[in-house]
Amino acid sequence: MATAVEQNAIATTLRSWPERIRTFYNDVRTEMKKVTSPSLKEVQGTTTVVIITVFLFGLYFWGVDTLIGRGIDWVLRTLSHRG
Repeated sequence: MATAVEQNAIATTLRSWPERIRTFYNDVRTEMKKVTSPSLKEVQGTTTVVIITVFLFGLYFWGVDTLIGRGIDWVLRTLSHRG
């Protein structure tokens, strides 16, 4: 069973809840006023960078995958001929 101190703490927390929500929404509103949308040129530039980066990473991972796959094939073929 909850003590009087615990009940008082719970009641205080519940009473402060609406004020905390109000403060949170005021903070969100203040931060949203600082938000700006990027220009078309900025969007095109970052999109180009992303596409090029994805292409380069794709080539890199394809090369690493091919190298590891051939290495494993070579090891397995070598070990199977010795048996």
